[in-house]
Amino acid sequence: MIDFTTIDYLKRGNEKQKRVYELLTKHRFFEKLKEYVPILAGTVPIEIDIEGSDLDLIFEVDLRLEEDFLDDLMFSRFIPYDVDVEYPIINGEKCMTLNFMLEGFPIEIFGQNKPTTQQNAYLHMIAEYKILQEKGEEFKQKIIELKKQGIKTESAFGLLLGLENPYEDLLKY
Repeated sequence: MIDFTTIDYLKRGNEKQKRVYELLTKHRFFEKLKEYVPILAGTVPIEIDIEGSDLDLIFEVDLRLEEDFLDDLMFSRFIPYDVDVEYPIINGEKCMTLNFMLEGFPIEIFGQNKPTTQQNAYLHMIAEYKILQEKGEEFKQKIIELKKQGIKTESAFGLLLGLENPYEDLLKY
């Protein structure tokens, strides 16, 4: 299985993955923010992204020290100074999200006070990757087509797999 905790696999991926690798290494994103244990999650790593799909970068952030994280992001010059920070409550836990563009790529930063490998974005991606490996190319193309119709990733998997609650059921896969 691919080690998704690094971005090295992107070097050997499809054209978009190679561009993402160049972007992230050019800006030394993972190097500068390594203390927050960054992971690229979502659809790009597992090759089910569509036009306009964002790069989901997840981080382990102690939200009591969120200003330190935001300062590190600002200092690293990744995000515009006027970006809005939101604080959604997900599964009873406060999180932080920021959305912005970087060299033509939509980026979503997601910070949560738990290890990145235990965050739902990562766990969903791993489950989806395993399902894609098991079900094959035709299944993958059906997921992509559903996404092009505006259906969210987890919901697309839920439709094709007959999952009652895909956000929860994928975590059990």
